[in-house]
Amino acid sequence: MNGRGHSGLFLSFEGIDGSGKSTQARMLAERLSADGMTALLTREPGGSPGAEEIRALVLQGDPDRWSPETELLLFTAARRDHMERTIRPALTRGEVVICDRFADSTRLYQGRQGLRDTVDKLHNLMIGMEPDLTIILDMDPEAGLSRAKARATAEERFEDFGIALQLQMRAGFLALSEEFPARIRVIDGNRRPEYVAADIHATVMEALDARP
Repeated sequence: MNGRGHSGLFLSFEGIDGSGKSTQARMLAERLSADGMTALLTREPGGSPGAEEIRALVLQGDPDRWSPETELLLFTAARRDHMERTIRPALTRGEVVICDRFADSTRLYQGRQGLRDTVDKLHNLMIGMEPDLTIILDMDPEAGLSRAKARATAEERFEDFGIALQLQMRAGFLALSEEFPARIRVIDGNRRPEYVAADIHATVMEALDARP
């Protein structure tokens, strides 16, 4: 299932830490709601009570808290619960689901140590769906890391890997945009938020208009 077979639209936001995903996802949800649409804003890991509990396990603590394989299983478990309890019901109701991160982040973050093939196999087995449209916010890695660290929250496990991971993830997201050109759009996040939001809104409206 690629997000088809339902009357709603499934959107995901991706990008490096500090790229503005959460801000832009929220701004889009507010804009669509103002336009009279029903937009559900959610996030990963999280988005359902069980998945939010897993979120605390994977985003807090020492960077080396989990092995890559264990981390992948935790993220997949959170995504499965999120999909069952939040995403699919909203799509069936015809809503626009806006998700801050989805499977593309797992392909890069959990797949980065030679596990990409395992990530894809597990995704196909346990999740079996992709967003209708994915927005990648492209951001300078140093600027993104500076933004992310400035938040000073408890959820900084991946930020604590430093600039090397940010550089690797930016390259990875751009590579994914070439791997999945039918659903991924790259938008320059190195601009004022309102300019970025305008480009995102135009891209989403085009996808909404193209629904069967």
